[in-house]
Amino acid sequence: MYKRFIAGLGGAIALTILHETVRKNCKNAPEINKVGEEALEKSLNQFDASVDSPDKLYAATLVGDVIGNGIYYAGAATNKAGLLSGLAMGVGTVLLPGKIGLDDTPVAENNQKKMMTIGYYIFGALVTKLIYDRIK
Repeated sequence: MYKRFIAGLGGAIALTILHETVRKNCKNAPEINKVGEEALEKSLNQFDASVDSPDKLYAATLVGDVIGNGIYYAGAATNKAGLLSGLAMGVGTVLLPGKIGLDDTPVAENNQKKMMTIGYYIFGALVTKLIYDRIK
């Protein structure tokens, strides 16, 4: 079981590194972090809580994303779903924010952002599967 979590965490970290590198170096790149930050802020507001600086909000979102994506990949990308789990997660990341009251512009403003977002999550699933196949 722990091998699945190691692989999932590896895929989640690879996804995050890819996203952050592209986001900081390319125009018109998806900003998945902005969707996460908005979701975290809205969640905290439900408890009359907040994060006191943009840097702390970004860091908290990043940690939450790595943990959440790692758990998802550990369960989904290490079994028969494999790359399809990445496709499902990417499509969900593009389609769901607007449906749950979040701004989807950072990931769905245009087709380039949509396709890149989906590609990031497929990449994370691929890395997870590769790690898992090596260590199982």
